[in-house]
Amino acid sequence: MAERESPSEGSAATKVQEAAANVQQATSASRRKRISGSKVEAVVRRYFEAIGDHDVEAAAAMWAPEGREDVRGQGLYIGPEGVRDFIGGIVEAIPDLRVEILETTSQDDRCAIQWRFSGTFAGPGSLSGVAPTGHSIKLEGVDVLCVRNGLIQSNDAFTDTMAVPRQIGMMPPLGSPTEQRMMGAFNAKTRVTAGLTGSGEAKLVAEGVWCVQGQPGRCNVYLIEDEGGVTMFDAGARTMTRAVAAAGARLGGIKRIVLGHSHTDHRGVAPAFDVPVLCHPDEVQDAEGSGGWRYWPADLAGLPQGAKQIQKLLHRFAWDGGPVSIAGTVKEGDEIAGFQVIDLPGHAPGLIGLWRESDRLALVTDCFYTLDMWGRNCPPNMPVDTYNYDPDAARASVRKLAEMEPAAAWPGHAKALTGDVRGQLLKAAGKGANAAAGDEASAGAGAA
Repeated sequence: MAERESPSEGSAATKVQEAAANVQQATSASRRKRISGSKVEAVVRRYFEAIGDHDVEAAAAMWAPEGREDVRGQGLYIGPEGVRDFIGGIVEAIPDLRVEILETTSQDDRCAIQWRFSGTFAGPGSLSGVAPTGHSIKLEGVDVLCVRNGLIQSNDAFTDTMAVPRQIGMMPPLGSPTEQRMMGAFNAKTRVTAGLTGSGEAKLVAEGVWCVQGQPGRCNVYLIEDEGGVTMFDAGARTMTRAVAAAGARLGGIKRIVLGHSHTDHRGVAPAFDVPVLCHPDEVQDAEGSGGWRYWPADLAGLPQGAKQIQKLLHRFAWDGGPVSIAGTVKEGDEIAGFQVIDLPGHAPGLIGLWRESDRLALVTDCFYTLDMWGRNCPPNMPVDTYNYDPDAARASVRKLAEMEPAAAWPGHAKALTGDVRGQLLKAAGKGANAAAGDEASAGAGAA
């Protein structure tokens, strides 16, 4: 009678067999990948060789129907027809085109290929609309192609899009005196633009709260510390987009935007950021729509003629960034980055502020103004009735804010209100709309 294997011996033999099987499977899988990668690489090499041979038809025939050639910084071409036109245009512009394959790396159905194109921009064809110059061109890049069933399904092409303009004289050579002068002129323009619309410098106005102020209208955008980044409250004027983006980046990145209200000069930068935008439910219609125009008087009736014409231009060309897609809503009592939402309707139907009890700080957008229609500092005053959704509700909201007795109240424009905040706000609410601005309402560079 044969001896039985002990349990331990059987387990050991089984483990050895399983390990051997795993190694064999891994080896087979690796071999399959190499074979697949080798076939893919062969297709890719034939494709680039066809381009080098100026055989446009052969190159186009290697594309699957509706294949996608995405040349970064230049265009998207759909094969085979679009790719045929693209490659044919290159060959027509550079009749002595030479193609070198420098290196390839393949895995599964993808192959990355590093290449070098060289030749003379002799024409008769153009390059992206530029007429032939006779300059020599040498260009390197990397393409990542996907191949299935022997046909190219897609290609993502990456190259230095500034190399050809430099080589044909459209741009000065890298590091040349001409380039230095051009860079100096560009930097001067940047400084002038920053002076007109905002420098991008975020001023710390309270613990964990920064303010970016920009023109026209001395709009305030608040950046509030929030778990490694910042939450934006109020979205200012469109002209402030680069300034706000720079300030937000230096503070860890903008995570979300909360609109204090949806007027054009307070939603302006929001469309430029790919982050969730929140507002009060009663502001969704205007945030995603007219930006306040639906309830303002026709032709901004009520403003002096000069102010009316100036502000029409500001709304269109400086303040408004356009409709904003709203991801969610907030209401009184909700918590935002350590602040509590408070409802302050009137100037806009769903105007909100942010309140922090620990230091009695209020961020209140256009609940009140501290500038006149010339954009100059003045005592706190009510927004002009032309822009108010409900003037009586607006005054009630100022009184509500006053009774909270803020230590500092930061509005949507200009400077903060400090000192006897309660007394100053009650006085403003009692005076009526824009009383502090007086006769100076004849200009239009202030707030909307």
